[in-house]
Amino acid sequence: MLLVFALVGMIWGVGQLIGLPKGMRWSLTFLLWAAVVLAQLTLPEGHPLREATGGSVALWLMLAGAGVLVWLYRMGLGWLRQRAQPDEVEDSAPKPTFSETELNRYARHIVMREVGGTGQKRLKNAKVLVIGAGGLGSPALLYLAAAGVGTIGVIDDDEVDNSNLQRQVIHRDADIGLPKVFSAEKAMKAQNPFVEVRPYKRRLEAETAADLIAAYDIVLDGTDNFDTRYLANRICVDQGKPLISGALSQWEGQISVFHPKKGGPCYQCVFPEAPAAGLAPSCAEAGVIAPLPGVIGTMMAVEAMKLITRAGAVLRGEMMIYDALWGETRKFTVKPRADCPICGKTDG
Repeated sequence: MLLVFALVGMIWGVGQLIGLPKGMRWSLTFLLWAAVVLAQLTLPEGHPLREATGGSVALWLMLAGAGVLVWLYRMGLGWLRQRAQPDEVEDSAPKPTFSETELNRYARHIVMREVGGTGQKRLKNAKVLVIGAGGLGSPALLYLAAAGVGTIGVIDDDEVDNSNLQRQVIHRDADIGLPKVFSAEKAMKAQNPFVEVRPYKRRLEAETAADLIAAYDIVLDGTDNFDTRYLANRICVDQGKPLISGALSQWEGQISVFHPKKGGPCYQCVFPEAPAAGLAPSCAEAGVIAPLPGVIGTMMAVEAMKLITRAGAVLRGEMMIYDALWGETRKFTVKPRADCPICGKTDG
């Protein structure tokens, strides 16, 4: 048996000295193991070669089984790490630098192991587009700005109305009548003058959506319009961009990250078609408890920050449901559909 281990040592030692590829060394080791097993199975009991290689085939089969278990464990661990690894936002722009004021402002991020100075630089280098400056967009925009996301776009064609102020916390009473994107810009710049805000006072339309989304790394969809949702989803799938989607009604909200390029479904896989009129009423029709958009919108900002900083595991391939009335949170798996007209033929 010692002879076999000595031969294995020679394969790896000499192989490393002469630059033999690791795959070839594993192949030679396997051939040696197979030869030993064959000898144990074919040679008569008591044969010198059989005795020199352990005397029993069971020992070598157990060693092989242990090796397979170790290999499966490493493969599984690698799969889990890959699944937990969030989508990477490209560091294409020049590396940002921070003033003393910014370092002090973001100190609570920089001391975190999962964020640190590198993560804060990625935040400053990132570009995030938020569709809708309403209930979901309000907290998302404020927290993205507070966190130091370098460039934040916001697109909305609506104006601030008195009825918005119950839940759309980025706007103030003095902003009534002002376009929401400019009201949001004012609040974000007041909160953090170090970020760039790009307001777009218009709807997301098919003619311009692709060019607009191409300028950003991540898209947050906080609209209550299904046409806009499907359009944003289609463009994000085409461009390989992650889409963070939130929705709510009355006491319940939902959130998911759709990014078929990195695995999981797109929005249209989960919602193949818009519901019939009356089945999914808007907040204006069904009502919504005031803090609920803040909860879901803040979660959307967290998912965006995890994508940017590459921390933790994002809600890709999962949907989270928050029931505020009963204080319950549920999370379940969502899968791509092979017949999806948007992402059915992508790698996802």
